[in-house]
Amino acid sequence: MPGTINILVGTMTGTAEIVSEDLQEALGEEGWEVELILMDDLDESVFDRAGVFLICSSTYGQGDVPDNAMGFYEGLKKNRPDLGHVRYGVIALGDSTYHDTFSFGGKRFDELLTELGARRIGDVFVHDASSDAVPEEVGVEWARAWAEGLGGEKADAAD
Repeated sequence: MPGTINILVGTMTGTAEIVSEDLQEALGEEGWEVELILMDDLDESVFDRAGVFLICSSTYGQGDVPDNAMGFYEGLKKNRPDLGHVRYGVIALGDSTYHDTFSFGGKRFDELLTELGARRIGDVFVHDASSDAVPEEVGVEWARAWAEGLGGEKADAAD
């Protein structure tokens, strides 16, 4: 088995959760153990879990993280835990008609996790709701390539 992927979901209208459910199914078919975790009531202890992390977040308001992710995000900003042991990827969902804040929900998580010492694997995947691309389809395609890119790094490594 390749290892564990923990998908942390920040959603407002449910799109990020739908994308994450499709990712869970597709990556599970490839042998990964995939845990889908809504960001409601999360704190930094979630990063004590084995495996790598995949942040899947929509964007809300003026480029904010979704309501269900706000407490988690603000807690990380306030407590500033050392996340040097964390490896992660990001799926940032947004709408380019809001060009000044396009996909900032996921981008804000990426910036904060990097500041706290976590190491991103691969590029941030950005989906534009104004495009014709179905987020679940392109998200699964990206996630499969991302998971392959984990390569020789053991996905269960906690340190």
